[in-house]
Amino acid sequence: MGRNLCEHLAGQGYALRALVRPGSNFAFLKRLGVQLVAGDVRDAGSVLAAMRGCSQVVHTAAYFRLWGAPPPFVQTNVEGTRHVLQAAQRLGVEKLVHISTIIVVGPQPPGAIITEGTPHRPYPTDNYAKTKARGERLALEYHAAGLPVVVLRLGALYGPHGHYAFNRLFFTEFLHNWRVEVHHGRHIIFPCFVGNAARGIELALQKGRPGHIYNISDNSISHHQANLIISKLAGRSSWRINVPAPLMLNFVSGLEFLSRFTGREPFYPENLKPYVFEDWRVDSGKAQRELGFCPMPFIEGARRTLAWYRKIGYRV
Repeated sequence: MGRNLCEHLAGQGYALRALVRPGSNFAFLKRLGVQLVAGDVRDAGSVLAAMRGCSQVVHTAAYFRLWGAPPPFVQTNVEGTRHVLQAAQRLGVEKLVHISTIIVVGPQPPGAIITEGTPHRPYPTDNYAKTKARGERLALEYHAAGLPVVVLRLGALYGPHGHYAFNRLFFTEFLHNWRVEVHHGRHIIFPCFVGNAARGIELALQKGRPGHIYNISDNSISHHQANLIISKLAGRSSWRINVPAPLMLNFVSGLEFLSRFTGREPFYPENLKPYVFEDWRVDSGKAQRELGFCPMPFIEGARRTLAWYRKIGYRV
């Protein structure tokens, strides 16, 4: 998300400064003219140094995996967030936009619509969702103490420069001819094209009301609808094999068992279950009314994503 956001804001004429980890690939930031400060959100001193002199802050840093023990999630998503909030409070920034995720609310009852008022019920084994929920609560606590914080809950990100989660499941696997659907693709997903997310963040900087939460997501669609759109745009057959849920769940359990010995994230982690076997009907109406957020349709986001895959060498 950070790369797409910097490209968008730089294109809109914003003067940017980024906190970058030493050894990471930040050549593209230099090309964009972004001022760079070496450090890590896990180090309070480098966060303070990077933020000094900034009028507005966007906190996008997160440790995102669907598998793994709690420590790295806590260090970045909770303690790293605390460092950002403390520095912003100390320096008196005009506004801080905290990037959260819709998954902090967890799976919902059938037919439920996810709004900003939906309470936190993160999936019990998902350390990412649980620590992001803690980070979001911290951000709102700092707002209550006087820091002007706006919280954005993003949908499932996809688009250029992504190789994980939604991108992998709906684009990469399909382009490698892995054709699997569960429950005939009837469950509802909550995609968020990275360009829509970047525009939502810019709007939050301009118009977001401190202390408020905004859902930023494309329109929710079914897995089957997404697969049909991607297949048509790629000029490939939309055929998928329907895998019965019990078979898929047994497969996932087997992979999780093997991961205890390999120490590596399984191809399908258990924490994918709420995304694949539950419905996520997200309402972004508040962002549309108050911020003027107007997401491009999934078909256009998918077209741009496939164009990026083509650019990096995939046959599309």
